[in-house]
Amino acid sequence: MSFMKDNGGEHRTRWERTREAVEGAPTERKPRSLADGIDPELAQDLAQFRKVYPKQQLELQYLYGAAQRAFEARTRESLQITLDCLLRTVLRDPRLYDSPGDADLADYLAQEIDGVWARLCQDEAVAVVRGLNFGLTLGAFLSVLLLGVPLLAGVQLLGMTGTTLNCSDRWSLLGAFVCGGVGAFGAVLSVLLRVRVSEEPLRRKGSSHKVALAPAQVSRSLRHEGVYRVFVGWILALAVYFLLSTGWVTAINMPSTTGELCTTGADAAAKGTAFWGFWCAVGFLAGFNERWAFGMLNRQSGKRGSGRRQGTATKPNSP
Repeated sequence: MSFMKDNGGEHRTRWERTREAVEGAPTERKPRSLADGIDPELAQDLAQFRKVYPKQQLELQYLYGAAQRAFEARTRESLQITLDCLLRTVLRDPRLYDSPGDADLADYLAQEIDGVWARLCQDEAVAVVRGLNFGLTLGAFLSVLLLGVPLLAGVQLLGMTGTTLNCSDRWSLLGAFVCGGVGAFGAVLSVLLRVRVSEEPLRRKGSSHKVALAPAQVSRSLRHEGVYRVFVGWILALAVYFLLSTGWVTAINMPSTTGELCTTGADAAAKGTAFWGFWCAVGFLAGFNERWAFGMLNRQSGKRGSGRRQGTATKPNSP
């Protein structure tokens, strides 16, 4: 739902602005070509421009289409205005009819094209950061929620069934909550440290050319990636917690067990501090190494795929 201002401009609601900030501007329903904004009297000049500078004309056309796919609406409008003004300036320049082409005019086109590319890369970087931040925030919130709800409501549900938890069981649940939650934030830090926004954040290969993904699609994929990474860190932290708390790993000496925490004494507070510090460190390191889990899965899938290809290649023909 939208309303109109007194000056005729469109006023978007807060929900629409928030949605656009996360998902990007909506798709253009009526895409335009670079030549659509040119006055009819400049048609001959446009034909000359295509003849003398064919490479620059095609690059401007590509940039005009990419500008209509920009992540932010203001960036779309600004880039289209810039390209329209650039084309009109070149078409009105008398050096356009020089043969084989004026060097200064070609340098001017190259500089302006580089500037538009830089603004498109910056817009794509904004899409990457917003998508990743939203995914990481959502993943961290869901992981803490999935830990907190069983912890808070689980005790009451167990009480309704007649099951009671002793002091050691309560400390175990708190340890799992802390270790898993800190593991989720360790995964967040791991992902943020690896993020490097280059001039081409994400590319996919199409035949022999590199095709730029739409920034909104990049943002959506990174939102999903952020949630997945946080959940992997959360699950790894819980797995390490249950592995160490069972006592199967004897190489690591825990500073205090849940049974020792339930005993009263002068060093009870110190044991509690050591307990929290130990499991926070374990959870953070486990979540911070979430990339290790993805690496193992990728290697295993690569081995299985290689085995299938080799088996297919060496399989004898059936009679």
